[in-house]
Amino acid sequence: MSKADVFRALHQHRAPGDPLVLPGPWDAASARVFAEAGFPALATPSAGVAASLGYEDGQVPADEMFAAVARIIRAVDVPVSADVEGGYGLAPRELVERLLEAGAVGCNLEDSEDGVLKDPRAHADWLAEVRQAAGDRLFVNARVDTFACGVADPERALERAALYVAAGADCVYPIEAPPQLLPLLRAGIQGPINIGAVPGEGPSPAELGARGATRITFGPGLQRRAARALREIAADLRP
Repeated sequence: MSKADVFRALHQHRAPGDPLVLPGPWDAASARVFAEAGFPALATPSAGVAASLGYEDGQVPADEMFAAVARIIRAVDVPVSADVEGGYGLAPRELVERLLEAGAVGCNLEDSEDGVLKDPRAHADWLAEVRQAAGDRLFVNARVDTFACGVADPERALERAALYVAAGADCVYPIEAPPQLLPLLRAGIQGPINIGAVPGEGPSPAELGARGATRITFGPGLQRRAARALREIAADLRP
């Protein structure tokens, strides 16, 4: 069984309250920490990787992002999915080739750019091309950015999710969805749902799983928490 098959299987038959928890490594060292802790798979956060490379979120050149992802993947034996933002303007086939060259088993793809939602049908067509180019070699996590872009109506998220699932997305990620809406989203979305959690804040991964989340990711939250800890250590070092 390939790593992509293993990763896909991890999303199946999850019991309520037992979501797949995917920590987000931002470099090879953090990836090793999470793998050694026993997590069966990882998912890189674009903002966390950007911070580790000295960039603002969304400003990392494609070559640097793919190189960073490849370093993370080489450092561990577990499957790793990569957040590649909006695809960096690459054609679907080239995007898939770059991800596979890096060793990724999946990808996270956004449906907004600079805070503006993309046309959902055009984005669904693009996702279908990614699916066709990837076959079963990549697990495609389609982000739904309605809540993040200020559209509070869950029906708009459900409409986009349906289009993306029909286009071949393996999982849907309604980023910044209010936890109280998870049962509604779970009822209206076919297939796995990715929900973001904030370390030490809000519902726990188990609680989010009980409300309908299939898998939990943390965006740049883990990298930012580690950076705060490092600042405290640095302050203690000063005379």
